[in-house]
Amino acid sequence: MTDPNVRPDSSNGEEDTVALDAKGLRALAHPVRVQLVGLLRKYGPSTATRLAERLGVNSGTASYHLRQLGAAGFVEEDTERGNARERWWRSVHRTTWFNDPDLTEREPEAALAYQQSVAAIYTLRTQQTLNELQTMPRAWRNTFDMSDWALRLTPEEAAALYQELAEVIARYRRDAPETVTSAPEGSERVAVITQILPELDAPAASSLPCGPQEEEGSPTS
Repeated sequence: MTDPNVRPDSSNGEEDTVALDAKGLRALAHPVRVQLVGLLRKYGPSTATRLAERLGVNSGTASYHLRQLGAAGFVEEDTERGNARERWWRSVHRTTWFNDPDLTEREPEAALAYQQSVAAIYTLRTQQTLNELQTMPRAWRNTFDMSDWALRLTPEEAAALYQELAEVIARYRRDAPETVTSAPEGSERVAVITQILPELDAPAASSLPCGPQEEEGSPTS
């Protein structure tokens, strides 16, 4: 339940984006913490009890992870809402950026744990949408898409593809709890998840074995 990673120089502004350093990466190397940050960004300030109910964990677990996230600077207490009996938390940033090869080499286990947590959450979000698809209004049901395209690119071309996709997405209205009331009537939250997956074990076409029939262009069984 994280927002898509964006570049710090995107239209969201640097003040809304946190670029992970070693401390932040280690703090987020836990699936519950990634989900907690995502929920606070998606729905706005909340309590440990309410967040725990959404995640299916006990409130003590949620409180512990919120404190750890607070120590790392990802969340903070919402003192305007909290009181002596109930602590409210809010997210400090809107988006997370992680694309530091040197940091990945220095913290390989934390980097892998964080990325695996994000991937698992993306899978969960997709499954949740599929489960709800048949009960959605037809107009929204028709917007659902799961597609993949097989491309053969150089690393430079893949980087350019990512940048172009990010620029397209940046042209559209961002979702945030505080902007819900100003959005046009009929608008809903839409998650756009991009994945560029290098498949270096896929052989080049020239290296594939071809039998006589294939070389002649004849159909194969």
